[in-house]
Amino acid sequence: MRGVLLRGSRVLIEPLVEADVAAFAAYRRSPDVARWQGWDVDYDAADARRLVADQPAGDLPGPGRWLQLAVRSPDRAVLHGDVGVHRLPEQPDTFELGVTLAPEAQGRGLGTEAVRCVLAYLFAGVGSGAGSGAGAHRVVAFCDARNAPVAALLRRAGMRHESRQVEADWFKGEWTTLDGYAVLAREFRHAP
Repeated sequence: MRGVLLRGSRVLIEPLVEADVAAFAAYRRSPDVARWQGWDVDYDAADARRLVADQPAGDLPGPGRWLQLAVRSPDRAVLHGDVGVHRLPEQPDTFELGVTLAPEAQGRGLGTEAVRCVLAYLFAGVGSGAGSGAGAHRVVAFCDARNAPVAALLRRAGMRHESRQVEADWFKGEWTTLDGYAVLAREFRHAP
């Protein structure tokens, strides 16, 4: 999404850049944020800098790659969080989303708005103009079954609860139950 800029009523979504490193690392270090994610509270500016430098160059990630998109205030003054977009290598036109919000941005509907903007972009057809989207067939997301705020966010964004994998993931020293969410292009287009 290098050339793509997504706008909601309260968020602006675009690729993370070097200027985001300090704020990005700061919210990733929060114990309440790191608890549910694949990193720990020791995430630092060097980790953030490597992630930003390794971002895919195109509008969307290639198969098996992730692209982290900044979720900003419309004036670009505040980094609220990020939405990760992963193109699944084993299925065509299928993407996975992840969302991370700074503690001060949580509970305000910003994450729901950001995820809806990214879903709309992913489901938009290819070839209909700049920023037209991926023409995705299906988008999935997964979260720890104990992470009720993210589960609610995914449902508000239009995704349906599709699966529960009981104690299926060894994560941070314990067996974790994962809930899977999904939405198809046709479902998203016809959602209220």
